[in-house]
Amino acid sequence: MFPTLIEVFGVRVSTYGVLVALGLIVAYFLSLKLAKREGIPSDKAESVFIYAALFGLVGSRVAFVLEHPEDIESFWDIFALWKGGVSFYGGLAGGILGVLLAVKRHSLNLWKVADVAAPSLALAHSIGRLGCTSAGCCYGRPVPNVEDVSVGIHFMREFPFFYVVFPSEAVAPYGIPLYPTQILEAGGNFIIFLVLLFLFRRKSFNGEVFTAYMVLYGAERFALEFYRGVTPPIEGIGLTWNQVASVLMVILAVILFVVLRRSPSPAEER
Repeated sequence: MFPTLIEVFGVRVSTYGVLVALGLIVAYFLSLKLAKREGIPSDKAESVFIYAALFGLVGSRVAFVLEHPEDIESFWDIFALWKGGVSFYGGLAGGILGVLLAVKRHSLNLWKVADVAAPSLALAHSIGRLGCTSAGCCYGRPVPNVEDVSVGIHFMREFPFFYVVFPSEAVAPYGIPLYPTQILEAGGNFIIFLVLLFLFRRKSFNGEVFTAYMVLYGAERFALEFYRGVTPPIEGIGLTWNQVASVLMVILAVILFVVLRRSPSPAEER
């Protein structure tokens, strides 16, 4: 709701950028703490985080540009991350690639690293979605049959019980009541973070936390896509490509859960 946090000597500092940076910082310290519990050296954990963050950033932007070419008016717009144009699934794919490279370089246990990454990612994503709320990106579909179109958050009787109207400087359409998809996802991701943190301390095998994340976020994103107004449905199936990706992620998670649970995992390997 507040695209610009502060403006100093004509230079605008976006709320989106600050919150995304805050999410990364929080995820960094959390990942180091969880890595220590898993016996992963801090220097190697830092390396994994850097790889994941850099590759994830590139992947998120590349996927957005491919998905929304209409938003790219010039060559430099490709790099305009401060406008809020990123794709989570593109970032997830890039981040996983970065983790795989770092794990191979440092000879780490992949599933230990994945279990460390999952809660950190969920928390960072939750904070990042608050940034989306401020910028107006990843906005929801128009809410029917409402009268108050003043800028702000307004309550209603039906789910999700409130809607948002963004200011003219936001990415979202101005003056149109929209479903609060960014806020809903921020809250959902925070709940997922709490569940994963609880599971992390009680996991019975490496990879359990990561597969739980894939199932929980995949289900959340699939449901939320019905209210999002950014990505149009694919002709013929009525689902967005994000929903297809969510379904595939849940299926893969279930397969991984079964395989990893049956694999030998000595207690000392944890």
